[in-house]
This record gives sequence, structure tokens and C-alpha cells, in this order.
Amino acid sequence: METMATAPQKRLPRAERRELILESAGRLFGERGYAHTNLDEIATAAGVTKPVLYRHFESKKALYLALLERHRDDLPRFFERVPDGLPFDQRVDAILETWLDYVTEHGYAWRMIFRDSGGGAEIDEFRRGNQERAREVLAGFVASQRGIPKTQVEPLAEFLRAGGAGLALWSLDHPEVSRTTLVATAKRILTALTGAPGATPR
Repeated sequence: METMATAPQKRLPRAERRELILESAGRLFGERGYAHTNLDEIATAAGVTKPVLYRHFESKKALYLALLERHRDDLPRFFERVPDGLPFDQRVDAILETWLDYVTEHGYAWRMIFRDSGGGAEIDEFRRGNQERAREVLAGFVASQRGIPKTQVEPLAEFLRAGGAGLALWSLDHPEVSRTTLVATAKRILTALTGAPGATPR
């Protein structure tokens, strides 16, 4: 009796497999939190065995920290991808569009940082470090605007950081709200804070 030969499973490059594990882990951590996610579930979601997962990450904590580290490193890119020479309105639009694209694709990052409290002291410290990095990046943007006293740069950056995190989480919970509305809402705040032309008090 003849048997049908099964096609050999395609072996993914190491970097691609690592990326697949990170994506699966991010989704599960974002949905369930650190305490309620285990490596068996992550391996299954990524379509790998647990030994394969361990070749990339030595522990659940290491995997969680790798995701937080990636988010920290991504923060400056919202500004770096936008040309400096654009008029203020266009620059803000481009920054917000880039940021909301990231929120849509990596919503787990905001949930991990602002909703999850599991993982212990080392992870908590890394979460705080991400928040501080976000404030630093926003402070650079605020400081580049004319007419803002130096003493107000840091408080305004923190205001934007906290408000942006809140809006990101809210938008994930309300997918029915259009991108146009989100951009217009955030732009209203940015325009008013920076005192840019076009900010009309009501």
C-alpha cells in the first residue's frame, strides 16, 4: 500500500522565528497580562515547540523584557520618520499618523506598560524606564517649539506622555472611533500646548 509523502516543514530563518515568537507573546501578554500567560501558550501561538522558544528566550521574564525594550527603542521613531522641514500642521499630522499606526499594530505595548502590573520589581522598573524615555522624546519635541519657557518643557512633556498613553488605550477599547477623529483630537491638544499658529481659544 502506497503512502503519501508529506512535504517537509519549511524551516524559518532564526530572525523570522524570533519575530514570530515576539508577536505572539506580545498579543498574549497584552490580552492576559504577565501572570496569566505561560510559555506553553506562547509557544503554541507562535507554532514552535517550547525547546525552540528557549533557544531564543531563556525565560518568560526575558521575553517580556525584550518586548518592553523594543517599545522603548521605537519611541523616537515617531519623530525621526517625519521631515523637520514640514509646516507645523503637516508635521503634527504625520507624527500622529505614524504613532497611531504603531498603536494599532503594537497595542500590546501600552497594555503591558499601563495596565499590567505583574512580573516583579525588575519589570516594574523597566516599565518606568519606558515612561521616562517617552517623556524625554516628547520633551525634545516640546523644547523645539517657540515661546515655551524652559521650566514648562518637562511638565508639558509629561502631560503629553500621560495623555497619549490614555488615548492609545482608549482607542484600543473603542475601535469604532475613526482615525480622523483621533488625529484631530490629539492635534487640538498639541496645537494649543505649543501655541502654534491656528490655535484658536474657544
